[in-house]
Amino acid sequence: MKTKLKVFLSGGFKSNWQTTIIDECKDDFIFFNPKEHNIKNSRLYTTWDVHFVKECDILFAYMEKTNPSGFGLTFEVGVAYALNKTIILIDDKSENDDAFDRYFQMIKNSANVVFTNLDDGIEYLKHFTIQ
Repeated sequence: MKTKLKVFLSGGFKSNWQTTIIDECKDDFIFFNPKEHNIKNSRLYTTWDVHFVKECDILFAYMEKTNPSGFGLTFEVGVAYALNKTIILIDDKSENDDAFDRYFQMIKNSANVVFTNLDDGIEYLKHFTIQ
């Protein structure tokens, strides 16, 4: 039986990027997807998020250019960093927004690896498959 690493999907909910990753990698990983919990109360969904960041092996964080603030993502990256989790960050926003890039450097420096597009991040994630 193949061991599956657990991946927390951190990022915005406007697009359907989480489904893209899950569809491509569902046989190799267990995913924690906050987009699916449907919890509306901020105290409750923050507890859910922190619980599953603690449980994951890898935090996959996607900062889309359409994400208005990235506050949730930055919080989750900070928790994962404090817990010494592997952090894969895709920063799709900084290359077109110099002010955002300047303030996002701390988050980029907290990640183990940073990519500028989702496809590269997914391909890298696939290298963590355990046989």
